[in-house]
Amino acid sequence: MTLTHRQEIPLEETWDLNDLFLSDKDWEQARQHVEKEAEKLSLFTEKIGERAENLANALQAREALMKKLVPVVTYATLSLSSDGTNASAQGNASLAQSTQALVQAELAKLEAEIIKLPEAVIEQFQQENELLQSFHVCLDKLLESKPFSLSSETEEVLASLTPILTNPYLTYLTSKAADMTFPDFIGANGEQKPLSFARFEDQYELSANTEERRHAFITFDDTLKQYEHTYAKLYAGEVMKQVTLARLRGYDSVEHMLLHSQQVTPTMYHNQLDIIYKELAPHMQRYAKLKKDVLGLESFGFSDLKAPLDPEFEPPTTYDQAYETIIEALKPLGEDYSRMLVKAKNERWVDRADNIGKATGAFCSSPYGYHPYILLTWKDTMRGAFILAHELGHAGHFYNANDAQPLHATRPSTYCIEAPSTMNELFLGNHLLASTDDPRMKRWVILQFIGTYYHNFVTHLLEGEFQRRVYALAENGTPLTAITLRETKQAVLSGFWGDAVEITERAGRTWMRQPHYYMGLYPYTYSAGLTAATKAYTLYQDQGQPVIDQWLSMLRAGGTLQPLELFKLAGVDMEKKETIQDAVAYVGSLISELENSYQ
Repeated sequence: MTLTHRQEIPLEETWDLNDLFLSDKDWEQARQHVEKEAEKLSLFTEKIGERAENLANALQAREALMKKLVPVVTYATLSLSSDGTNASAQGNASLAQSTQALVQAELAKLEAEIIKLPEAVIEQFQQENELLQSFHVCLDKLLESKPFSLSSETEEVLASLTPILTNPYLTYLTSKAADMTFPDFIGANGEQKPLSFARFEDQYELSANTEERRHAFITFDDTLKQYEHTYAKLYAGEVMKQVTLARLRGYDSVEHMLLHSQQVTPTMYHNQLDIIYKELAPHMQRYAKLKKDVLGLESFGFSDLKAPLDPEFEPPTTYDQAYETIIEALKPLGEDYSRMLVKAKNERWVDRADNIGKATGAFCSSPYGYHPYILLTWKDTMRGAFILAHELGHAGHFYNANDAQPLHATRPSTYCIEAPSTMNELFLGNHLLASTDDPRMKRWVILQFIGTYYHNFVTHLLEGEFQRRVYALAENGTPLTAITLRETKQAVLSGFWGDAVEITERAGRTWMRQPHYYMGLYPYTYSAGLTAATKAYTLYQDQGQPVIDQWLSMLRAGGTLQPLELFKLAGVDMEKKETIQDAVAYVGSLISELENSYQ
């Protein structure tokens, strides 16, 4: 149970960053080269509006510079994520941030010159130059931003201030990884147990022992409380930055600005939050009350929500076994997809180690021109297989998009990002259901499904509702103090859980756990992705292979379409309220099935 240092981790449990750079020295040379190339970009802004060829050359130079920047930033980011206590990684991340700011400043100047061009001129140039037609996604996005763009000088200044403007997020990450330490707590049987962010979220929060689970939560929260005012100041700074930028650019609200970048309408956004918050709540309250009864608890608090319902039943697995199961489950996605999964395992795309300083949670980074990288903390549980399948869904998405599209057209709206990942979880769960006749195993799979929907339709959805209220408070001039943020989070949780869960001050402080708040309106998009995936999987069950072909076409399309059209490519209409309501009803059916299993 001792916490392990990074250098003590077996190599096979770590990702292979040598595929990006063989050494920090090679990385530093590449970083310096990027800065030199960035300084040359201004040469392409001259006479950009005189000839179609000039505009094409400028966009080609932009694309080439971005391709060189991507591995530099990725290497530094992944190094820091694997060990935030490493001084060299901290320094490299800072250097990479400065380089990125320099590049963004130069890009801002170029893009400002393009935005100045009349739309008619750009259209004419595209007709005259075939190469410009391949940059239509980039040009369309620039023209969409035109009404909200500032002067070229101001845009350059804002871009150069990127290290300062992103400082709240980076400070938060550094504090969590390098500064925040937790005392031991009393676990099961009175044993002293070590605590870390990762171990709390991946292990103790899921403990079957009520005393251990609650003691861990109290000890965890006692440490969070020591940082409450500092983290509130950091987050308030992030929110006010967004509010200020929205006003400067002439958006109606910060919500309008952040949704504009996602190519999402306010109606789509509010439907996602409103329908799930109101209509899922009764189902999840049933779930909480069932859990309280089955576990025989006199009281049911926030720390009990992730308690396992059948703790003595955990299908035995190893990383290798789980991976093989995932490969089998995802066979319907085709041979190319299966080959990608094998490469991911054999070529060490996944960092599954548990070490001091490692980032919490799980993510997938997919640098253009290289293979994806996945971070998670593996605990030899089948639940971990669902997390792995989820991140492999992100990997499969961008493995396909990066192969099919130019860099500027690979990334779709964040509204679409979580659909491929949660689709993989549905494939895995249904594969497990089809592979067993054991009622207990079937119930375990249903619990995993509920866990997936809980993560996306509850945890992240409630984070999205918290964000919506926080931005409203900020725009109304309400100071975002530690107390305000805590009470807002408590109100969100209480409004959803009703009398089924006791929501205390400690639950209110859980807003401090989530880095997504520094990523714009990101949390609610998890529910959008799972909504789309649920509909697509239902279509697959009814129609078979044609739906898979459509789904793979959507993955390859990358960012070439706006979110509504992208999902329609997969046969899903996200403008319809019924699409969301059907997904909520499906969760309700899972909970009903779970209730019946205990009768």
